Amino acid sequence: MTVSEKLANFVIRASYEDLSDEAKLQLKIRLMDSLGCAIGAMEGKPIQYIRSHLKEFGGNNLCTLIGGKKTAPDLAAFYNCSLVRYLDFNDSYLAKGETCHPSDNIGAVLAATEYANGNGRDFLTALAISYQVQCRLSDVAPVRSKGFDHTVQGSYSLATGIAKALNLDFEKTVNAIGICGTAFNALRVTRTGLLSNWKGLAMPNTAFCCMHGTFLAMRGITGPREVFEGNKGFMDSISEKFEIDWSREDLERVRKTIIKKYNAEVHSQSAIEGVLEIKGENHITHEEIKQIEVDIFDVAYHIIGGGEEGDKTIVRTKEEADHSLQYMVSVALIDDQVMPAQYEAVRILGRDVQDLLKKVIVRPAKEYSNLFPEQHACKITITLKDGRIFTKEKKDYEGFFTNPVGWESVVNKFEILSKPYTSRKLRKKLVDTVANLDDIDISELCKLISRVKTPLQN
Repeated sequence: MTVSEKLANFVIRASYEDLSDEAKLQLKIRLMDSLGCAIGAMEGKPIQYIRSHLKEFGGNNLCTLIGGKKTAPDLAAFYNCSLVRYLDFNDSYLAKGETCHPSDNIGAVLAATEYANGNGRDFLTALAISYQVQCRLSDVAPVRSKGFDHTVQGSYSLATGIAKALNLDFEKTVNAIGICGTAFNALRVTRTGLLSNWKGLAMPNTAFCCMHGTFLAMRGITGPREVFEGNKGFMDSISEKFEIDWSREDLERVRKTIIKKYNAEVHSQSAIEGVLEIKGENHITHEEIKQIEVDIFDVAYHIIGGGEEGDKTIVRTKEEADHSLQYMVSVALIDDQVMPAQYEAVRILGRDVQDLLKKVIVRPAKEYSNLFPEQHACKITITLKDGRIFTKEKKDYEGFFTNPVGWESVVNKFEILSKPYTSRKLRKKLVDTVANLDDIDISELCKLISRVKTPLQN
């Protein structure tokens, strides 16, 4: 039996009853978190460009867009996934050699469930599969060091989650895995050097493509069954040889994913919390600071600290800012927070933050690297102009899987992000609907997200 056949068996076998009560709660927490991120992104310029794109190209009115109207399933997946991803505030999963954002699957799984007239249980089961597949492939088959993007594993998580939501049989699920796994292997250059809008749109594009590929499998189109282990397949060309016993996998990996406390790249979270704690405990101001030193695990250094993915002291755009530890630490110290407002162009180019970020030194530390990903360790040292020195060591932060947020915290985040585009009544209905998703049709959630106001409606 091929790897893709074993994976398809896992998908077919999985059921809502396999989910623990805690996994069900964590899936709802991540859906609530993602809806807040999506609604809070409504005014992003790239989102407006995509909205114009959909308006011109159209599509059959089959699946709901957040903010109203319906379109074809693949376009709905692209738009809604773009909303979830744009703020870079959605959840993350940390593996030793890979980082991904499993909630990137939500827009596609939602569209597929709506198309299939599924219910909340169907949606939660399909979403749990997507989380499990993307996280486990990130564990055993990282691709970042080979120059490929984490959306590569996402092609498999999307294919399997969509196939489950569509209730595809074994053969069609195998074909969906083969089509999507073969066709959509993106390059890591998306996240290196001078960053572009594509950083936030690469996975939504994979969702668009995988919806298309999985629907082709639904029609009867076949795909390569040996996509993983075959000649020039995934193991040969992109990853290395690996093993996952899909017959022994559960649906619990969602419990090790991470909710972001700050609107910042996931590897920055402990450092941001640390600098804010130093500031609060010692009542310092940014004008007093001579130097900030951040000793951190090597993954953070290479992605956001100025390592192998480029100089992070050159910050001019949102995409550069939310992948610069120097910027995020500096703006946190000045503004006491890192939220969407900290990525407005006028804020990014402010003299105060531009001056301070040049005083930030980021270094990789072997002792912290050895603790990753089970810990999110770092040490912050702030030296003031008068010679005083303050140090803080962190092992995790609020939102990390060792210090998880609860339902009330994520609802509060949802309220803050969605308030400009929703009434109090709509927010309450959305919160209640997600909390009780097990007992309703997914169409009820879709009706509510269609009532979110777009910028033109405000």
